[in-house]
Amino acid sequence: MDTLKGQFLIAMPSMLDFNFSHTVTCMSEDTEDGSLGIVINRVIPSLTAGSIFRELNIEYTDATAMIPLHIGGPVHENEIFILHGEPFSWEGCLMITPTLAMSNTMDLIEAIAKGEGPQTFLIALGCAGWGKGQLAAEILQNVWLTSPVDDKIIFESKIDERWHAAVRLLGIDPVLLSDTPGHA
Repeated sequence: MDTLKGQFLIAMPSMLDFNFSHTVTCMSEDTEDGSLGIVINRVIPSLTAGSIFRELNIEYTDATAMIPLHIGGPVHENEIFILHGEPFSWEGCLMITPTLAMSNTMDLIEAIAKGEGPQTFLIALGCAGWGKGQLAAEILQNVWLTSPVDDKIIFESKIDERWHAAVRLLGIDPVLLSDTPGHA
């Protein structure tokens, strides 16, 4: 595989870093200079999208105020990242796969607040980032599994079931994964 863009990065049970323990990260960029992704299975229990809309002075509906906010990762924690399906006409839309993009521009945030955004989306604060060669080294240490992104897991699976669903994409029963790293 030449790139992790469009892949899930699935934390192995042995992952000790609290920021990534039992996480599924949607990889949105992967170049020789570094990698960026959005964790899709952690929510901020004390905040909803209404908090962001109020802070940005954006008009919103009662329904959109209750949209959950995800913890996208430990980098740029005060920045908004939105994973979404069609349409892909938003300013600054970065295509991840033919059916999935990431954006963080005001036109999309305002549309979501009004209930006029894409049908499928996930709003995250922060992202996950790795410097040059860092992620490749971690994969060699067996702390991550990878699989192609599945939009249904991002947008339809219950948040607390996404890690198990992502592992099952690989044909692996999550219960059988060992928390002890090693090489076969």
